[in-house]
Amino acid sequence: MNKPESSPLLDALNLEVHYGGIAAVKGVSFSVMQGEMVCLLGANGAGKTSTLKALARMINSTGEIRYAGEKINELPSHVLINKGLALVPEGRGIFARLTIAENLTMGAYHRQDKAEIAADVERIFTMLPRLKERENQVAGTLSGGEQQMLAIGRALMGRPKLLLLDEPSMGLAPIMVAKVFEVIQSVAAQGVTIFLVEQNALLALKVCSRGYVMESGKITISDTAPNLLADARVRAAYLGE
Repeated sequence: MNKPESSPLLDALNLEVHYGGIAAVKGVSFSVMQGEMVCLLGANGAGKTSTLKALARMINSTGEIRYAGEKINELPSHVLINKGLALVPEGRGIFARLTIAENLTMGAYHRQDKAEIAADVERIFTMLPRLKERENQVAGTLSGGEQQMLAIGRALMGRPKLLLLDEPSMGLAPIMVAKVFEVIQSVAAQGVTIFLVEQNALLALKVCSRGYVMESGKITISDTAPNLLADARVRAAYLGE
């Protein structure tokens, strides 16, 4: 894992998300350093997905979000992609009727460097050989794990500096979960900073350096991954002990 630099790549201060009169995220603050792999843990309905959507500017929020030192609260999501911030959403969000190759190309829709785009497609195929074998297959016919790999590959086509991942293991068989997390660790090893939302707390804490625990829209615990693994509250709530 790359050694983090001294200034945060992502910094959120008093972040709030409301759906009408309902507060889903209640004034949370957190940071992710350059080169880190950090997880956000919590049960269903804790506010984790709303947090990621706010960071990617898919929904409105209050408070302050800073990315690479710049306040991004008012920027549209497509501008953030150009700046190197990408989200792999919960449920993958692939284009089911397009082929694998077409899905990857869509991940570079904002780029004009055709030769580099083609090179990046081949780089993704080298990283994800299961997709290379099926590059002309319609994406909707892939298994859940293959779709998750495709969603990650598509996000990487934007050459992100920060990758937000929302529940990458959801609905996958254990063998595919292991393969998807191998890919995520490979991405991190290439220097991409990762902020990971994951219900599989044990797996997340094994691959991340730090973590935050979210309950009912608030961050209740923040610590290093080893300390969270040893925390009795975390073990009781998320590790079944």
